[in-house]
Amino acid sequence: MKQLIFSTILLATLFTSACKKLNKIVQFNLDYKTQVTIPSTTGIDLPFNVLTPDIETNAQSSFEANDTRKDLINSIELSKLTLTVKSPQGEDFSFLKSAKVFIDADGLDEKEVAVIDPVPSNAGSVIELVPTGADLAPYIKADQFTLKVRTITDEALTRDHTIEVFSRFHVEGRLIGSD
Repeated sequence: MKQLIFSTILLATLFTSACKKLNKIVQFNLDYKTQVTIPSTTGIDLPFNVLTPDIETNAQSSFEANDTRKDLINSIELSKLTLTVKSPQGEDFSFLKSAKVFIDADGLDEKEVAVIDPVPSNAGSVIELVPTGADLAPYIKADQFTLKVRTITDEALTRDHTIEVFSRFHVEGRLIGSD
């Protein structure tokens, strides 16, 4: 009986200390949406860059809401990047040959974050790009960043196309007080 009680206490202690170690890590996502316009004058088979407006990160408040700080962040990676045709209504990405997305922030070099090449001919109005896996912590820790969409079209555009850019960044860090 004493052995059973001792074993139970030992297992409970080990379980509790393992949980405390696991709880020191925090993971969460940061989602951002913005729009770009691909003008109707875009040429065929020529690379064309479209910049998003500056995106306010609001990272500090997101870090605080998840009980962490900038200095405790281990890594931030793009986990999802989706482009959606918003206008003209009923249009799809059949005009696109390829797309790459880059991130930029003050004092940092531009970095490729996602790509789709080639864009499938039956892509529809939503395409998902493949993230590069780069650590983007310095960009998201900045007050704001810009996304640049570099496209190559395979047909002439007779109308401007407004594209929504949705990005999801996966954040991993340590909890405040886990030093």
